[in-house]
Amino acid sequence: MSDIGMDPELKARLYGIKLVALVREHFGDIEPTDQIGLSVGAAMTANSASWVLIEDKPERGLGVALAWASRHGVRDLHILASAETTTLARRSSGFNLSITVWHVDGITMTQVQGEPAPREIDVTPGHDLFINTITDSGADVIVEHGVVTGEVRGLEVCRVVTDAYTGVHRLEVGVGAHDREAFGMMHGDTPTTQSLKRIVDVVRKHRTPGADPHPLNRLGAERALRTLVLEQPELVGARSLSAVASASPRPNLKDPIPCVALGEKADGQRVVTVFSTGIDLDVIPFAVDALLYHANLETELVVVVPKRDVSPVTTRLVEMMKHPARVVGI
Repeated sequence: MSDIGMDPELKARLYGIKLVALVREHFGDIEPTDQIGLSVGAAMTANSASWVLIEDKPERGLGVALAWASRHGVRDLHILASAETTTLARRSSGFNLSITVWHVDGITMTQVQGEPAPREIDVTPGHDLFINTITDSGADVIVEHGVVTGEVRGLEVCRVVTDAYTGVHRLEVGVGAHDREAFGMMHGDTPTTQSLKRIVDVVRKHRTPGADPHPLNRLGAERALRTLVLEQPELVGARSLSAVASASPRPNLKDPIPCVALGEKADGQRVVTVFSTGIDLDVIPFAVDALLYHANLETELVVVVPKRDVSPVTTRLVEMMKHPARVVGI
């Protein structure tokens, strides 16, 4: 269903109609006792069971479904989606709620089981040769899902790539693909440590805590928060922390996506720390995924948000988790 330019109220009605039709097709001639539009799709309740159709950004939709379920006392929840269903099923396994995930293909529905997230790929041989240049410029080296990047207080300013046509490895400088392309046209494919350092210094000035609002400090707020806690791990009760990848690669630099750090406490206990900003309903399912990806049942899970973003709905979702977690406001 294409919803580009569609009126939100019309879209919500269409999602509601689709949900009722799917439920009746597969669960019998059911009359909804409660039906509502959600930011990601639609929800309905009937006969002590509930169904949520996730149409928009399905990989980020479980939190919305659980928030709705927590308000309505739902214990038997069916999640319907046409994409990212294995991710939804995997994350659903971390909650004390009967959740069944269904993959929707037209009018066909198939039950989906959670599968482990693919493990990280290794860094491409030769990409590691640029690490010293990144470090010498003053940027932090971050490696996630095989990609070597340089960040300044959480904002990516360079990454190592391989030319698709020549196979040559190079370090591209800039915030985002378009910025990196423009820099390459002006300065060539091989930036010096000095030219990269100039970029790093400019970005650092704008991303220092307390700096005036600027486009460079509006991006990657969750990663800036991670940088702060990496420098002061005692803020979350840890002895040491290191930036690590999440279970799924982030799709771009623009959309705010939680990020992860892994470390240990003074007593040696491992700790997985997830960082988010704003009222992100999906941060708790994301944290479940991070725990499954990096840790075991003996690992502590901490969710870190700015103090202003510690919300009752986040607390409710934490209480629904099988594995205990702490929410820390900074």
